[in-house]
Amino acid sequence: MSAKKGLKLIVDGKRVDGRKLEDLRPVEMRVDLVASANGSSQVRFGNTVAVAAVHGPRELYPRFLQEQETGILRCKYNMAPFSVDDRKSPGPDRRSTELSKVMRLALEPALTLEDYSKATVDVFVEIIQADGSTRVTGLNAASLALVSAGIGMRDLVTACSVGKIDGHLVVDLNGIEDNNSESDFAFAMMPTKKKITLMQMDGELTKEEFMKLLKFAKETCEKIYQIQVKTLKEKYRSE
Repeated sequence: MSAKKGLKLIVDGKRVDGRKLEDLRPVEMRVDLVASANGSSQVRFGNTVAVAAVHGPRELYPRFLQEQETGILRCKYNMAPFSVDDRKSPGPDRRSTELSKVMRLALEPALTLEDYSKATVDVFVEIIQADGSTRVTGLNAASLALVSAGIGMRDLVTACSVGKIDGHLVVDLNGIEDNNSESDFAFAMMPTKKKITLMQMDGELTKEEFMKLLKFAKETCEKIYQIQVKTLKEKYRSE
């Protein structure tokens, strides 16, 4: 989506919130917040906040849904009605259904579901405050919650957003940038495996711009991965 006429989002190399083009917003991560879940986390990127809870592995019912050789991952993404300025209608909608599938496909490659035959692992992601980049914030939260739950993983999944605004390439889009970008690009990877698990783009980019944004996304995910690792180390150090 192109920026509204006359709206300048980048002035003298600074964005509307004062960041430079390649700066992340302040990032906060916590684990083990939801007592009823097997694992949980909260991740904040600026004013976007996601809470993730994992239940499982547990036997899947009805039995005809079970897979004999592997477990099943189920994801549910939802934005709370109070998460946006204009109150969102409660309950599932087309976007939440789509992003639930996107999250499942981005997380599945990292999980050793073959260890959980006939079982399900359920991931619930709730956006409690939305200011852009909700799907990638939710993915980072889901990844931490899965580790917190003790689910077997080949690697963490780390995610970020990148995009093009006012002709400039930027990382970690906030809400006004997301809504007025020339292009936005959601990206997720398994950092130690160097495997990409999500690339989803709206808008248009040249080949050169795409390759540069891909480089930005990988470098940004490496930074986020370090915060994830630090958060998990603090969890196990305190136990």
